[in-house]
Amino acid sequence: MPEFPASVRIREVGPRDGFQNEPEVIPTADKIALIEALAATGLRRIEVTSFVRPDVIPQLADAESVLEAIVLPETVSASVLIPNERGLERALRYREKFQEINGFLSASESHNAKNVGRSIEGSLAGLSRTFARARSEGLRCEGVISTSFGCPYEGRVPSELVLAIARRLVDAGAEEVGFGDTTGMANPLQVRNFFLIARDSLPEVELTAHFHNTRGQGLANVLAALEVGVDSFESSFGELGGCPVPAGATGNIATEDLVSMLHEMGIATGIDLAALVDTSRGVQAVLGRRLGSHVLSAGPVDWQH
Repeated sequence: MPEFPASVRIREVGPRDGFQNEPEVIPTADKIALIEALAATGLRRIEVTSFVRPDVIPQLADAESVLEAIVLPETVSASVLIPNERGLERALRYREKFQEINGFLSASESHNAKNVGRSIEGSLAGLSRTFARARSEGLRCEGVISTSFGCPYEGRVPSELVLAIARRLVDAGAEEVGFGDTTGMANPLQVRNFFLIARDSLPEVELTAHFHNTRGQGLANVLAALEVGVDSFESSFGELGGCPVPAGATGNIATEDLVSMLHEMGIATGIDLAALVDTSRGVQAVLGRRLGSHVLSAGPVDWQH
């Protein structure tokens, strides 16, 4: 039997990754209330918004308003997604409200061009400058690599290419690297083998897994990552989210489902699952529809019932 981590760290990305792909624009007041409610569940890491261009992703056009208004406990580390140096300068006006930035690029040239309009080399050069500026402000940096396990335009992405990009991000100042299956193309055996190599290649940084549930394999991929010692994950309440390109890429693994599975396995998260479920049910009311999380539908396992 594999020896699983005793505890894991979870970054909730729903306020950014979840809402960015919704057809409607969520009212700012509802976003603020949600982020503060998430912080009260025991979550210690929350990606609260992104400083992307408002005309590109209007769902996050209120980044300044959200960041300015939220009130979070000192125990919660807030992060913002930063596309470039211009986005960082916007965010730094509210420097006291967040502790981390997440910079991103894709592992394939085709997806990176469609997603951010740059080559991989161009993105790495920009992130190097952005991370340098962020670190000078005392911010922690995470580098996120989308399509780490497969690209819908180019197919399987070689692990050596992904890890070479990761090394460049670490050399640029990233203390954490997130490997994203943002179009849901990974399988458990692939994930297990990848993280075995990544652990040896990048021993000095935090390795984070970010799985989408596009083809229903999200939690199976989490299990494969756990088996080789990965103890840092990103997820979104209600299974919200999805990659803007290509069409058909559905949401992240649901935070409720992830926490429920981990707790059933005896792995600690520090998160109050009942409170998290209540918070996600409130989002259903705001959106006016059911969300995809299984635990939201069935409820947490109750062995006393």
